[in-house]
Amino acid sequence: MIAIYVDPFSGVAGDMFLGALLDAGLSEAALRNALKALPITGYELLVGREDRLGLAATRASVRLDPAAHQPHRHLSDIHAILDAADLPGRAGAQAKDVFRRLAEAEAKVHGTTPEKIHFHEVGAVDAIVDIAGTCAALAILGVDQVIAGPPPLGSGTVEAAHGRLPVPAPATVELLRGVPTRASDEEGELTTPTGAALLVSLAERFGPMPAMTTEAVGYGAGSRQGRRLPNVLRVMVGRLAADDAEADAAWLIETNLDDSSGEALGAAAEAIFEAGALDVWMTPVLMKKGRPGIVLSCLAAPADLAAVEAAVFWHTGTFGVRRTLVERSKLAREHVTVETPYGAVRVKVGRRGGKIVSAKPEYEDCLRRARESGAALAAVFQAALAAHEAREHGHR
Repeated sequence: MIAIYVDPFSGVAGDMFLGALLDAGLSEAALRNALKALPITGYELLVGREDRLGLAATRASVRLDPAAHQPHRHLSDIHAILDAADLPGRAGAQAKDVFRRLAEAEAKVHGTTPEKIHFHEVGAVDAIVDIAGTCAALAILGVDQVIAGPPPLGSGTVEAAHGRLPVPAPATVELLRGVPTRASDEEGELTTPTGAALLVSLAERFGPMPAMTTEAVGYGAGSRQGRRLPNVLRVMVGRLAADDAEADAAWLIETNLDDSSGEALGAAAEAIFEAGALDVWMTPVLMKKGRPGIVLSCLAAPADLAAVEAAVFWHTGTFGVRRTLVERSKLAREHVTVETPYGAVRVKVGRRGGKIVSAKPEYEDCLRRARESGAALAAVFQAALAAHEAREHGHR
């Protein structure tokens, strides 16, 4: 299983996250190609190497065209932009979740609803690029799991659209409820709302670095130098040790429903997936008084429990859910890219004890290649599977 450990020893921001992934080996050309799918204009992504207190890092920054009009946007506007983009893998859904969390945090702070929030700073083009780019980068790198260390928050004040605010910014505090943080004597805003939203949305858990074989290390530079610590975010990409990759824990969330139509249940399942659920399924049952009903069940990583529960309540109208922490045994997973007559396709490979147990071409990749070439989906699927088998045979 390919994992990334995010070490925010000096804080985290959206541009730092994106820069760190580029520094760890993300293809700049692949990133730019993914960002082309976003229906936004009036910006330029700048990538370069910079020094932070003697530490070399990659700086990814967005330069706006002053002549281009960039309106304030609501959550629905951001979601429309992401829905219109053909981002790789689950990047689109993940980016929407990041912005949803930002909207909920800002709404809580300002005493309004997420739908009414104007995304001033966080809705600007640079934040859209940082968030969508980071989520796309994880898909391009084939990352299966994100684990993060506790971030420091900083001190002092920061200028915002609403005036001068204390550090950590109120939205950052709201986003990091229930998340471990660390002390730091470095002044300034170390963890931004965008950085905090990325961490809580993407990380499956927070804590020390797991047992893993590190294959790449990346440093992403922030916008300032730092006084005591280099203003960088460090990421480590590698493979989890077998015992860590083949077992974990997740929350099982269930509720009984007897008043939902098939259309409503389908829409609810989609929304729950978008909130971060690992899986969603429904089981027909007989309820009290012999009435037919549905047990809606879903699995969520501990970091996504609150978001998934909220989606269940919001989209089903249920008055209560049951939740149980369950242990899981699973195949250690990784993605390999194979070449087919229709183009490159990622294949998800499952291992147990180091041996391949399962290999399955990614549906979204196969569908994209089928549409591009006019071939049948099954033909692309079989070609990818044959290419993977030939690849494994060549490695023996």
